[in-house]
Amino acid sequence: MASPATRVRLRVLLIFGVTLTALSLFVWARARRSGDGASLIDRNQKETAQSASTPPPPSAAPSELLSSAPTQSPVDPRMEPEALLGDQQTSQDASLSPNFVGTLKLIIPVVGVKPEQLLDTFTASRSEGRVHDAIDIPAPAGTPVLAATDGEIIRLFQSERGGTTVYQLSPDKKLVFYYAHLQRYADGLAVGKVARQGEVIAYVGDTGNAGAGNYHLHFSIAILADPKRYWEGKNINPYPLLRGK
Repeated sequence: MASPATRVRLRVLLIFGVTLTALSLFVWARARRSGDGASLIDRNQKETAQSASTPPPPSAAPSELLSSAPTQSPVDPRMEPEALLGDQQTSQDASLSPNFVGTLKLIIPVVGVKPEQLLDTFTASRSEGRVHDAIDIPAPAGTPVLAATDGEIIRLFQSERGGTTVYQLSPDKKLVFYYAHLQRYADGLAVGKVARQGEVIAYVGDTGNAGAGNYHLHFSIAILADPKRYWEGKNINPYPLLRGK
């Protein structure tokens, strides 16, 4: 049987062993938890980097995105005087000549200008690769501009290119007449007014892109498919109509 002193030493050794074992287990557990935490941080960093570098999948196929994109409403190209109408094509329809010339009786829309003074500038080139599609009638500033025929005034517009402009619809609503670079409108001219052939509707000027001092009337005629869409007509040459040929 062990002596009391021996029993005390054994008890101390047992307590020390249990304490050492518990301390080792505690240190091991802390190290494991710390390692797991570092691994979790690494994974989070990797996932964040991957998500930042990988673009999100589109919610719709490109064709679907294109088909769902809003379409633009047709822009009125006649807001600028020398822009081509409609499908950007110039029309010199054979069916309009010579019978059309014979039935459409126009007067030269500038006071004092004679037929032999007119120049055919219909196909003349203009800036930005455009074609004139009109006739220019030079005259001193302030010369009265006349209605080339009877017809309703359908628009008065201030254009960047055309300056002060007038749109007139023919009585049968098949043609639109366009007067540009005007100095000013005649007193009392208004949308809805039916101007009579030879009536003063405006005065020759150099507004818009005519060039300072380049006083003239820019006059064009377009055939309409729909009078409500007067900007989608096709231009015809005013020169033979004004010359009476």
